[in-house]
Amino acid sequence: MQSGRAKTHQWVLEFEPGTARFTDPLMGWTGSSDTRAQLRLNFDSREQAIAYAERKGLEYTVQQPQVRRIRPKNYAENFTSRRM
Repeated sequence: MQSGRAKTHQWVLEFEPGTARFTDPLMGWTGSSDTRAQLRLNFDSREQAIAYAERKGLEYTVQQPQVRRIRPKNYAENFTSRRM
């Protein structure tokens, strides 16, 4: 399986949940009365995301993106004796 890298160069602003989730007694679905939990804002740069949060008076924390290490593979590695 290959993981795509589309839309990975954007900065995302997500709101922390304001209320706890609950389970619907009839259907068993998980729900919440917090509508901000459904909201995700995308920005082209880190500075734009920080400026928006400061302009709206929101507390924020910045999480740096993780470095992705890709190890090249080929089909023959499926049959090597050194596999774990």
